[in-house]
Amino acid sequence: LLFLSCIFQMDTTQESYLDLFPLDAIVYLTPDSEDGKYIDPNKVYILGGLVDESIHKKLTLRRAQEQSLQTARLPIHEYMVKNVNTKNYHSETLAINQVFDVLSTYYDTRSWPAALKAGVSSGKGYVLRDAVK
Repeated sequence: LLFLSCIFQMDTTQESYLDLFPLDAIVYLTPDSEDGKYIDPNKVYILGGLVDESIHKKLTLRRAQEQSLQTARLPIHEYMVKNVNTKNYHSETLAINQVFDVLSTYYDTRSWPAALKAGVSSGKGYVLRDAVK
């Protein structure tokens, strides 16, 4: 298990995050959350893991609900739009390194546009609203 706090202290452990932190301090990041909550430095964010989105839809959301955890998603809807592309492919599911890039850039800049630009690759089919002409 890999977890990180808002100050980006990273640890690995065999223990469950459910045993390490109070339930009300844990937020499970999942692209399927309806909550585009903003980062709270007093929370511990769980990055869901590598999931094949075509086979395991809403897996991380269901896992969080089964564990009675709060969920949140990155504010892609709020700052980005679908970009026209030849593959007509759009995905809000990011790899762990991309989520980490978004979170660390946000922590440094306090700017969601800068953070999303840093972490959401063009291959995901989204661009910042301001980039659309």
